[in-house]
Amino acid sequence: MKLTKATNYALHTMMFLAANPPDEHIGVAKLAERQGVSTTYLSKILTKLVKSGLVESVSGANGGYKLKPDWEKLSLLDVIKAIEGLTPIFDYCLSHNPDCLIQKAIESAEEKLLDELNQTRIVDLANKWNETSI
Repeated sequence: MKLTKATNYALHTMMFLAANPPDEHIGVAKLAERQGVSTTYLSKILTKLVKSGLVESVSGANGGYKLKPDWEKLSLLDVIKAIEGLTPIFDYCLSHNPDCLIQKAIESAEEKLLDELNQTRIVDLANKWNETSI
């Protein structure tokens, strides 16, 4: 699994949205400015987050983006899947042997990584960030 810049921006966007009041919509310009990225680029990322059901968008003068209901359950892995999908780090052994010890070791490490990302909640990171920003 290789994480792109888009995933980095998506994760930070989710944390910024989580750090704000849950009913407040934040415009793409404000989110882009916080991260030093173009609104066009971040809009494409936000479109993926909306399509995956992690974020809601509202049009109009008071529109913008906010996290979906039950957003407190969202993990880093949810965001990564929305942007990257999930492809294995190492998907086959050179010898094509299902008992390959190297493949088994890497799959085990990948499983632990995915578990850690799944257990890390966006809300927990946003709360820590809010505490350090005060």
